[in-house]
Amino acid sequence: MKTFLLQFFTWWNSQTLGTRFHTWRHGKQVGQDEAGNVYYEGGVDSEGRTRRWVIYRDYSEASAIPPGWHGWIHHRVDTAPPSEEYRPREWQKPHQPNLTGSAGAYRPKGSVLTNQHRPQVTGDYDAWTPGS
Repeated sequence: MKTFLLQFFTWWNSQTLGTRFHTWRHGKQVGQDEAGNVYYEGGVDSEGRTRRWVIYRDYSEASAIPPGWHGWIHHRVDTAPPSEEYRPREWQKPHQPNLTGSAGAYRPKGSVLTNQHRPQVTGDYDAWTPGS
């Protein structure tokens, strides 16, 4: 019952009832990533390409899509990661979640959220003033 209510009243929890119905009617499952997100394709979009979408395991967070799946879902590559022909590029890094707002977020020197001091200004910068 909780799942039904979440799908009925929220759009950020996995999928809505409309998405569930559309996936049931038109979707063909292509694969699943290590986070539990499930990828589908089916139908045609306005540009004539096969429509692709993801149903997130938990919250709908676009940064939760790994690099291989990101390329596939945005039509950059035709081969989905579970395919036998898929080979990740040597420069592709493993997926990292978006850490903004968490303890693991990047905080440069001088940030109010760190105890480090901001580097001293070197004098190579001249501030602009109007009329000069």
